Amino acid sequence: MMTALFRIARHEVRAGRRAALALALVGLGLAGCNTSGPETTGSIGAVGNRPAAPHQNLEALAERYNADPADGRAALAYARALRANDQISQASAVLQQAALRNPRDTFLLGAYGKSLVEVGRYREAIDVLANAHSPAAPDWRILSAQGSASAQLGDQVRAQGFYEAALKIRPNEPSLLSNLGLSYALSRNLDQAEQTLRLAGDQPGADARVRANLALVLGLKGRFADAEAVLRRDMTPPEAAANVAALRKLAAQPNRFKALTGAGVPEQG
Repeated sequence: MMTALFRIARHEVRAGRRAALALALVGLGLAGCNTSGPETTGSIGAVGNRPAAPHQNLEALAERYNADPADGRAALAYARALRANDQISQASAVLQQAALRNPRDTFLLGAYGKSLVEVGRYREAIDVLANAHSPAAPDWRILSAQGSASAQLGDQVRAQGFYEAALKIRPNEPSLLSNLGLSYALSRNLDQAEQTLRLAGDQPGADARVRANLALVLGLKGRFADAEAVLRRDMTPPEAAANVAALRKLAAQPNRFKALTGAGVPEQG
């Protein structure tokens, strides 16, 4: 759901993990010390900040799922545990089989569709997510995932439409605002991107991913001192400085906007 479309948003920085954002920047061709879901950005959530499921628990969930692959709740629980262990493709495969067996289960379809966004199968995700809710009962998380898939395919107008529709249901949701702001950045509308990301950062629950996305946009605008000040809220001074140096290199590239597209997964909820 564009944590940063760019992988910045895929990692939430916590105590002892400040380097995560910097590592995410490497995916952008930057230098280092993702985002989510689809909503979180997803959120399908961020791979880097999920506690791993204990091995014994994973085995128990696998046994329960294998006993009845048509049990959608068992499939969801098993897929969630697989994702917690960074087995993203396996989780998506489990959800695919469950969705095939439960084609009318919109919750399951939504989970499968968001997993497709997370593994980069964006066109398939769009088809699946279209059946995961109805216009009469829209789900902001599904709309966010649809926006993420569209953005990754380069259709920023459509992505922004999904995010704006989701914000009507979930006003001022920081993950949605963050994704919308990054879509504006990919549309080369950096002023609107900055405005939207600052609004996202002002919301309760906004985290390091939102601030990292704001720093990225500030860097693209050439405001490197401002970008470093934002990054220092979640990084050590050397880490922030290293990432700003990388942002300088990115901003100097003539194809910098093209380099951003497809660099990661938007934040999902």
